[in-house]
Amino acid sequence: MRKLQVLLLLALLILLVSCKGNKQEVNLGLLKVPNDAMLAKQMGLFDEKFGDLGYEVNYFVFDSGVDANKAIVSGDIDFATMGNINGLVALGSNLDAELVWIHETLGEVEALAVRDSIDINSVEDLSGMKIATTFVSTAHYILLNVLKDAGIEDEVELLNMKTSELTAAWLRGDIDAAYTWQPALGTILDNGGSILVSSEDMIEKGYMTANIELARASFAEKHPELVTTYIECMVEAFEYFNTNESDAINKLATELELDVDEITIEVSGSIWTSLEEMQGDEFINRYIDTMYSQSSFLFDQDFVDRIISRDEIGVFINNSYALEVTNEENN
Repeated sequence: MRKLQVLLLLALLILLVSCKGNKQEVNLGLLKVPNDAMLAKQMGLFDEKFGDLGYEVNYFVFDSGVDANKAIVSGDIDFATMGNINGLVALGSNLDAELVWIHETLGEVEALAVRDSIDINSVEDLSGMKIATTFVSTAHYILLNVLKDAGIEDEVELLNMKTSELTAAWLRGDIDAAYTWQPALGTILDNGGSILVSSEDMIEKGYMTANIELARASFAEKHPELVTTYIECMVEAFEYFNTNESDAINKLATELELDVDEITIEVSGSIWTSLEEMQGDEFINRYIDTMYSQSSFLFDQDFVDRIISRDEIGVFINNSYALEVTNEENN
């Protein structure tokens, strides 16, 4: 009898180990920004919808798209949120990735902040000063064009910093200005800073940036239903925000551990993408044109070794998954 019990226990252990080894997982890389992806996480949409398909969700939060791209290269994540500049770097570096969703177009959520005590009234006044940003980011791209338009791109000292390093440098008084995004931008504004130029201002000049979603291309090809499921989460989060904005902001504040007032400011500084836009040629073509123009910037900065063609970008932005999704709110 005792021998039988031991054999049964061993069989159970083998079964448990086997089940654990075969457990299906989806690995999501997130940027710490208040958008549809973060709202979907807080609402439990990822866990619910992927769980219904038999998948457990693992979350990884990144400071910038640079780190997210490294995780794609290593195969550690299946989906990654990042700025579209980093998405272009992924394409130009021939990473195993494709763009499957555009989260939000960036406006006042990203900006060039200057120190109030220095009396800076124009971009030209920044000549000879220290400006921090996160290299190979949407902020970096906009900043260089701001400086170029003012004719002082060679007259400032640019410093490459992660957002946490950037805010620390600001608080120490080591930098005169910074181009960054919320919540780092909010910290700077609360500590003696003012906005000189925002990404919304630069949209009118033709410089448009966004946070986007990449999926590992090999993963998406093998599991297209999981990419569709991801987009369904975005659509539901988008609709929830539009119909329950106050509660959605509270959820984002909880998820990001920020004040409601801060989140309110942040979400008002970006334009979230609807399913209808992702399914439309006009919106997609606008971003193909935008990213094509940005490829020259990346080449000039030696972030890629070639100018990426418009056709390549057209293939890279794959909205076929979005076309498979139905917006139940409109049906």
